[in-house]
Amino acid sequence: MHVHILGICGTFMGSLAIIARQLGHAVSGSDTNVYPPMSTQLEMAGIGIMEGYSVDHLHPMPDQIIVGNVMTRGNQVLEYLLNNHLPFTSGPAWLHDHVLQDRRVLAVAGTHGKTTVSSMLAWILEYAGLEPGFLIGGVPENFEHSSRLGKSELFVIEADEYDTAFFDKRSKFLHYCPHTLILNNLEFDHADIFDGVGDIKRQFHHLVRIMPGEGRVIVNHDDRNIRDVLDMGCWTTVESFSVDDASATWFADRINLRTSQFSLQKQGKSCGSALLGAPGRHNIANAVAAVAGAVHAGVRVEDALQALASFSGVKRRLEHIGTFGSIGVYDDFAHHPTEIAATISAFREQQPPGRIVAVFEPRSNTMRLGVHAEQLVHAFGDADRVVMLEPDSLQWSIRDVADRVDPPAQVCTTVDAIITLLLNEVQEGDSILLLSNGSFEGLSDRLVSQLCRRESSAVH
Repeated sequence: MHVHILGICGTFMGSLAIIARQLGHAVSGSDTNVYPPMSTQLEMAGIGIMEGYSVDHLHPMPDQIIVGNVMTRGNQVLEYLLNNHLPFTSGPAWLHDHVLQDRRVLAVAGTHGKTTVSSMLAWILEYAGLEPGFLIGGVPENFEHSSRLGKSELFVIEADEYDTAFFDKRSKFLHYCPHTLILNNLEFDHADIFDGVGDIKRQFHHLVRIMPGEGRVIVNHDDRNIRDVLDMGCWTTVESFSVDDASATWFADRINLRTSQFSLQKQGKSCGSALLGAPGRHNIANAVAAVAGAVHAGVRVEDALQALASFSGVKRRLEHIGTFGSIGVYDDFAHHPTEIAATISAFREQQPPGRIVAVFEPRSNTMRLGVHAEQLVHAFGDADRVVMLEPDSLQWSIRDVADRVDPPAQVCTTVDAIITLLLNEVQEGDSILLLSNGSFEGLSDRLVSQLCRRESSAVH
């Protein structure tokens, strides 16, 4: 069967494409946003990507067309499908029908940390010899790709609350029918499709409603919004996790943020300790959630804790791109103020020798609408210097925000200007953190190229 995916370079759709290829299908796709790591991953998997959305891409006609949620009415390919009454489906529906129906699904939902918890959970199961399938909205460093079929009944999925497609406005995670569900946290996001946090709570409640009574819901004990979701009704056994409150089912204590070590208790009884291969208090909470999920799938807690030491992280999650001279460059997907603050704080806790220079692109739909502008003022407190890109489509004044940010922040209108500023101002020992949930117009590669050139010139 030939499967063609519209919007193939999205984190979910690209991972879906790899699953389809592993099922033995011929896979192709179209997109307008083609950049690493997803484009590189698809290329490595032998999946062809066509630039743009042309009706010509559908000749000869594929056997199955999967429409990503990036597609909107007015797009020529979409209008062609509708005018000719051609069949198509959504990515989540295709995944349910072709992969998940016969699997025991472990889903990870929440505003923040889904990718990291899903990656940790998949790695723990793999470490325990269970060979799970998974589909993750990022590329885990412990695996070759962001998705695979696996060899057991277990399937880990990053469960996103964003809507399914232009014709299906339910959250994607409602298609997954999980047996184990981790609810990591809940904040307002996706202002382009949700009017308020209450709308998101309702979607999470719908997810809880389809959980089997014999399943397990694992929740962040400290999140008020998650408690509100449970108060709407829950018919499944609930466990909680925390790094702050010992009354939670799973509790991490004796935390050493510099070394990312912690001890774990379950219902007040010691389970052992762990050395985590990812920095930050938020990642220790992520790890506890992943351990709880893995234990529900049958992994011994001792094995789960041991697996964490060899967890290698996720691409674009405080990923070390390289060190040039003594200037380190790191890339992170953080785009919400809470994520930005957690990322910078986690890096600060590792006690880097020089300054932390945070470089930020307001790219997400919610960020461009200005919903989180006020929160952004306080998100960079652990940095020493802040540089912000001002894109043309921004609907609020990033300069007004920058004026109130402490430490000092400077706004640039182009990536070229950012590169020039960084090359002129960074000092030996500084660390540059690139914060964007998009390509940042190739800033990472372009900056690295300039730093390499400067380092080479200095040597000669």
